Amino acid sequence: MIAPDGSTVTDASFRGKWMLVFFGYTYCPDLCPTSLSEIALALDKLGPDAAKVQPVFITVDPERDTPDVVGQYIGAIDRRIVGLSGSQRQIAAVSEEYGAFSERHSSGASAGDYVVDHSTYIYVMNPQGRFVRGLKAGTPADAIADTLRRLMTRAGQ
Repeated sequence: MIAPDGSTVTDASFRGKWMLVFFGYTYCPDLCPTSLSEIALALDKLGPDAAKVQPVFITVDPERDTPDVVGQYIGAIDRRIVGLSGSQRQIAAVSEEYGAFSERHSSGASAGDYVVDHSTYIYVMNPQGRFVRGLKAGTPADAIADTLRRLMTRAGQ
């Protein structure tokens, strides 16, 4: 995957941190910005423990969501979230690894008029990169923070 600064990122780039992985797209009218804002608020609620968490937003719309576009979008929400883009093939491979779904649907006359239906989960990954649990998109910040605190405590972190 490609970060907004042009660097190549893999899941191994975040080893040692809890990850909150969310698939979406910058043109999403409500679910994506709401979920990402709740993740940002959860980081605030975690206080110093937020340093143990790396939220990651992966676009499912690489045609419109270039690394620069994703960077601007995430920057407007919270710079602690890493936004990733890539080729259609890269997105498909990462989506398959996570079991994430996305499907493009036309919404107008031109080729650029479309929406993307997509998975609505926040994937919680442990510091070793293994799936721990899913949270519904739009989960309130308090619930995200409480879940992470419980998981970190159980893991002795």
